[in-house]
Amino acid sequence: MLSKNVTMRVNSRRNSVEVIADILHIARNGARKTRIVYGANINFKLLNNYLKRLERSGLIATDPRDHAIIKTTEKGKEYLRQYESLRKLGVL
Repeated sequence: MLSKNVTMRVNSRRNSVEVIADILHIARNGARKTRIVYGANINFKLLNNYLKRLERSGLIATDPRDHAIIKTTEKGKEYLRQYESLRKLGVL
């Protein structure tokens, strides 16, 4: 199921800030790559590039019990809070 944020913007081009927010939103309770690819409407190659960036930045981590599960970290959740604040202000 697509998130509300993704559904509203499918027809317009998204910038990396929006794609990152979509990935973090989908992974906040844990998700596999396939779920993120379909939920964020991106391909696997692009997802892998984003995942590397997000992991280096500390915004996501793999579940220690199941490395196939990607989870949004507390830092990633803060990114989402800030992103939503900017969206509400009309900046994004």
